[in-house]
Amino acid sequence: LLIETHLVACVQLLPEIESIYRWQGEVARGTEALLLAKTTGDLFDELVSRVTAMHSYDTPEIIALPVKAAAEPYLKWLLGSLSEGS
Repeated sequence: LLIETHLVACVQLLPEIESIYRWQGEVARGTEALLLAKTTGDLFDELVSRVTAMHSYDTPEIIALPVKAAAEPYLKWLLGSLSEGS
């Protein structure tokens, strides 16, 4: 859905990662999948809304990491992939 709606240009799914975290005052451990979604800051709020609506967790981890540099051809592809849905 995120790709089809041009909300993200690319999604990478890393299945079967082990997470250890504190939840509701206790240490929890579980197997999760990590999804890396490539988009822009302008689309972040909409991405949060869509992922939160689809996610099984009450509080999914949705964070944005700054990109300090990227190859120009990659940026051109990314922005082009997002704008095709506009």
